Amino acid sequence: MHKAIRFHEFGGPDVLHWEDVEVPDPGPGEARIRHEAVGVNFVDIYQRRGLYKVPLPAIAGNEGSGVVEAVGEGVTLVKPGDRVAYAGSAGSYGEVRTIAADRLCILPDELTFEQGAAMMLKGLTTHYLIRRTYRVQRGDTVLFHAATGGVGTIACQWLRSLGATTIGTAGSPEKCTMALRNGADFCINYRTENIVDRVMEITNGEGVPVVYDSIGKDTFEASLKCLRPFGTLVSFGNASGPVPPVELGLLAQHGSLYITRPTLFTYTAKRSDLESMSQELFDMVLSGTVRIAIEQRYQLKDAATAHRDLEGRNTTGSSILLP
Repeated sequence: MHKAIRFHEFGGPDVLHWEDVEVPDPGPGEARIRHEAVGVNFVDIYQRRGLYKVPLPAIAGNEGSGVVEAVGEGVTLVKPGDRVAYAGSAGSYGEVRTIAADRLCILPDELTFEQGAAMMLKGLTTHYLIRRTYRVQRGDTVLFHAATGGVGTIACQWLRSLGATTIGTAGSPEKCTMALRNGADFCINYRTENIVDRVMEITNGEGVPVVYDSIGKDTFEASLKCLRPFGTLVSFGNASGPVPPVELGLLAQHGSLYITRPTLFTYTAKRSDLESMSQELFDMVLSGTVRIAIEQRYQLKDAATAHRDLEGRNTTGSSILLP
């Protein structure tokens, strides 16, 4: 038996329990890994709350790194002893797990297990957001909400390397300072400043071609108003709650706008895409262009505390759990 964080009902952090679980031997196409570190992400909270439905009981978490212990029939992508990392496969909050082998990426020796667990979901999300959903070009000005969160911290650095001008948002002067240090050119304190007014001031009334919004309900209207004609709102999270039903006429009123709701699962569904995206992410980190900021570390058994801190907006950068 091995230990894992499991929940039997949807709800607050208190539904997370440290339990004994059986980990099956890997079947065909599967691998068993022993975790060295596990990432914490908002999608874990959405699943725990029931916003994103998962079969119950469920082991929480969607990101981790570790060492392959065994592989099943037909597996050639990884072998026992390999250092690996992954994202987007539910069930990571455990000491040991079995997982589809084609979801695993070989972790370069130059990267630590902690970096692997802190960067895969957030880094791959950043990749598809700025390189595929809306391909940011040199000279673009973008608005990125939650600029000091896990994705935002990586995105600000990556956007700087692309030659974009980044307007971030954050909830305190200290967080704004951090966003600027990570590569944002401007940071709007949404508690004391009007986001739309500041964006229009910065862009001389033109607005931005793209807004990346992981906040959801609280920022949706402002995000639309910050876009220039033909702009794109990329809604990729619901930290403040789901976006309510949208009257499509709003898109016409604000200038023939586009809205998309992408997911990492779709962008990495093909093994070839997962490999190319992860390689580009690894290259960005290995070159020093992107630094993985691990700001919070918790013991795996204390996952509920990590969830409370993340939900309470008391974290910056990446958070990890250590088995």
